[in-house]
Amino acid sequence: MPELPEVEVVRRGLAAWVAGRQVMDVDVHDARSLRRHEPSPGSDPGAPADAPTQPDPAPFARGEDFRARLLGRTLQEPQRRGKYLWLPLDSADSALLIHLGMSGQVLVEDRAAAAEKHLKISLDLSARRGAPEQLRFVDQRIFGGMQVTGLVAADHASGAVPAPVAHIAADPFETATDPSADERLFRALRRRRSGLKRALLDQSLISGIGNIYADEALWRAGLHFARRTETVTRDEASRLLAAAREVMSAALEAGGTSFDSLYVNVNGASGYFSRSLQAYGQAGCECSRCAVDGRSAGVIQRAKFMGRSSYWCPVCQPRPRNGRW
Repeated sequence: MPELPEVEVVRRGLAAWVAGRQVMDVDVHDARSLRRHEPSPGSDPGAPADAPTQPDPAPFARGEDFRARLLGRTLQEPQRRGKYLWLPLDSADSALLIHLGMSGQVLVEDRAAAAEKHLKISLDLSARRGAPEQLRFVDQRIFGGMQVTGLVAADHASGAVPAPVAHIAADPFETATDPSADERLFRALRRRRSGLKRALLDQSLISGIGNIYADEALWRAGLHFARRTETVTRDEASRLLAAAREVMSAALEAGGTSFDSLYVNVNGASGYFSRSLQAYGQAGCECSRCAVDGRSAGVIQRAKFMGRSSYWCPVCQPRPRNGRW
């Protein structure tokens, strides 16, 4: 699943190609990608004024409402928090919210370009010299989607976030200049009773970190994924947050991590940070840090974790006695 660096790569692409352009037409090719979109009350023009809002609108109604709320609107500078991406609309109180899910792609294409096999939604944009005319949402597994939703005030650089994102915590990039961020993370970890990696994956605690970058950050910080959060020290919490920023910054420079063709940027290009991974997916490989430090080289291990996998070095990330798995 795309994590913070991959979503930020897409956000930067949208900022370059899409921001400031008007939506001229909308085609919903598969309404399943609008399942999170909630039609505004009274969006059915044929319904009586006092008709109750339908709890589960038909796909056609969702598509028509989605289209109506985007037509003629200008897409503003794209914003991001964690793995969520949105383009505020010029109406100022709403935004086009995008979640990539496991396989979602946001592409900018010429209108004449052949439709992708799993094309779900396309937006025709106002003309801009040298820029493709369409914004496309492609999703093979249909875990992602688009929706138009209201904005609510929040501690975000833009001053607001989409309502469905209100519970999502600030991400490591957002708190990079906040001197109190390390202390807040330390206190939040100490209040919890879980393993360290479970805490990192909780988007209401710190957002944008998924399975790949959790393993990489823990490796850089020299901490085991099952370490009890209530035993973490201030220095370790600071080290972990710094490691998360470092590894995700490096991934961002490489265009993100791609293991297959499902994650690409807005121009369809894959990232190549997978070549630089030190822990994730490296089971059986010698730990590069142990080798450099001259220690008895550890071999990266793999363990089942929450239906997925965790990777760590048993030498420089020692297994805790009473870990929380």
